[in-house]
Amino acid sequence: MVLTPAAAQAYEHLSQDLALGVFAPGTRLPGERDLALRISVSRSTLRAALGALEAEGRVSRSAQRGWFVPPRVVGEPPSTLQSFTEMALARGLRPTSTVRRREVRPATIDEADRLRIAPTSPVIQIDRLRGLDGNPVCFDVVVLPEQRARALMDIDLTDHSLYELLRDECDVAIHRSAYSVTAAIADAPLAKLLGASVGSPVLVGEETAYVADGTPVLLGVNRYRGDAYRFQADLFRQQQHRH
Repeated sequence: MVLTPAAAQAYEHLSQDLALGVFAPGTRLPGERDLALRISVSRSTLRAALGALEAEGRVSRSAQRGWFVPPRVVGEPPSTLQSFTEMALARGLRPTSTVRRREVRPATIDEADRLRIAPTSPVIQIDRLRGLDGNPVCFDVVVLPEQRARALMDIDLTDHSLYELLRDECDVAIHRSAYSVTAAIADAPLAKLLGASVGSPVLVGEETAYVADGTPVLLGVNRYRGDAYRFQADLFRQQQHRH
């Protein structure tokens, strides 16, 4: 995109503000009129500069709500199992976690089957809202056999990694996770939790986590803002033998 000298100057101004964190990830920019006045350009010049930043993925536009700075995107490195906390810290972000629900209840038939426990056995359900640098990005629901994770009922889970607490407090070390990702849209309750619009895209990750001997110990459903999470994987083509 070729910018006029005025638009190029506006672009540099906005680019520097973004780099310095004047406009934090996941927040809305001031209105076009206020932003144009702030950097002393016309609105048409401002739009050209914003268009260039949008093409680079550094801002995004909503027809009804204005311009936004996209949230920082997280994602596991290919073929590496990391907790949400580990992913965030590896990228220099501050992970947060707020417990919305924690209770012991009977397992459903499906949960009992997947966890290889008797039907109606007690399980712990923990619902958490996860964030990065203060911005909500994920609503997380996990289910664990109460017998293996009983200590989690008495621990402050705020801003902690569940994987680490399982290891340190319950002697349960997660070894691998079977993980699948599907696309969905945010309904009104989820959109409110994530600070997103109703109908906006979300990525739903479903997990079954195992200890080293192959015993399943955790079921999880993670609902991420679609603009805040990237799933990565290494894919290998099976060798075909020539005849």
